[in-house]
Amino acid sequence: MDDEVLSKQRDYNDPSSSSDNSGNDKREIEIIPISLQQPPHHKPKRKFVAYASLCLISAVIGGLTTVSALPYIYPANVSPIQAKNPSSFTPVVYSANGTNFPVAQIAKNVGPAVVGVSNFQSSRSTFGNSGLQEAGSGSGFVIDAQKGYIATNNHVIDGAQKITVSLSDGRNLDAKVIGADPRTDLAVLQVSDVSNLTAVNIGDSSKVEVGESVVAIGNPGGDEFARSVTTGVISATNRTLDLQGEAGFELLQTDAAINPGNSGGPLVDYQGQVIGINSAKYAETGFEGMGFSIPISDAMPIIQQLIKSGVAKHPALLVSINDQYNTYAQSNNKPQGAYISAVTPNGPAAKAGLVTGDIITKINNVAVQNSSDLVHQIYKYKVGDKIDVTYSRNGQTTQVQATLGEISSNS
Repeated sequence: MDDEVLSKQRDYNDPSSSSDNSGNDKREIEIIPISLQQPPHHKPKRKFVAYASLCLISAVIGGLTTVSALPYIYPANVSPIQAKNPSSFTPVVYSANGTNFPVAQIAKNVGPAVVGVSNFQSSRSTFGNSGLQEAGSGSGFVIDAQKGYIATNNHVIDGAQKITVSLSDGRNLDAKVIGADPRTDLAVLQVSDVSNLTAVNIGDSSKVEVGESVVAIGNPGGDEFARSVTTGVISATNRTLDLQGEAGFELLQTDAAINPGNSGGPLVDYQGQVIGINSAKYAETGFEGMGFSIPISDAMPIIQQLIKSGVAKHPALLVSINDQYNTYAQSNNKPQGAYISAVTPNGPAAKAGLVTGDIITKINNVAVQNSSDLVHQIYKYKVGDKIDVTYSRNGQTTQVQATLGEISSNS
């Protein structure tokens, strides 16, 4: 498993298989068949696939993008509800800064900005006919109504040859990809028909507190359950997952129900502001109410890059990591860390003296035990920042300084 392959699972409707004959490494995902007998709009069959100790269900459709070089990341106005009959309607609201709304009002204000996203790919039918079929579906939300920009997860649109979005008013519009970044699992779509679009309000996820009430809105199961609303609280604010795209973020954990098809949809606070992008869930048997969202304050700088230039640029060490080393290390009393399987010539790691076979154990004195830890630590810095890298070579521990380079989402 060469490269920074952070392959667990994600969250949405994906009728493709988890592997193909082309050699592409597919995410292990929920598989929902699409056939003549069961078109996409029928109620899907769900099958959750466990991988290792974590079981992360997601709305993935395309193959798992492997990263050959370790990347580094950066990071409507509405009025209060007027209850017609206060004596018979007492909403439970979270009291914080700003105006608060009960869930019904949040759904009314934010719901129209939430869209369904359908991913169409080539397929061949039983009778030999070929054409585009819906390969999977997820969610998204309008961030700029005037320009038609829609934010979603990269894994929702990965591999698509055609993308359509379904709106709350019943319209289905073709969408084009403005930019997509597998390294942060973010993508921006655009529709040309901007009539009657509604955009969300963007909040500040850095101010979110554990226990704060939240609402998730999305399309679990596709258009049949479009704009479903679930509620819960913020369970934690600093979760990390060993999962491609989410590994660099300190994710928001919520017990609001996140189901296949919710990926790319918004997590909203009780002020009606988007604070996260729903991306994954923990679905090991016996566990419930463990969904994860990318904090919106971390996502927006990347989304803005995608809008501006179509690509996102990240700081990077430019190494490839093989986590199979850790199994060997546990059995042979070797140090845990991120095992370097390849170093890009003249890259930051190479210039710092790192070579294939070195095991990175710390970044700026923060412990690193695997590739996910390494990504997470490096993503805290910027291109050009100097970091201290502690590594083990032949049983000897050494510390060097490296200047982070740059890698883009399309490289």
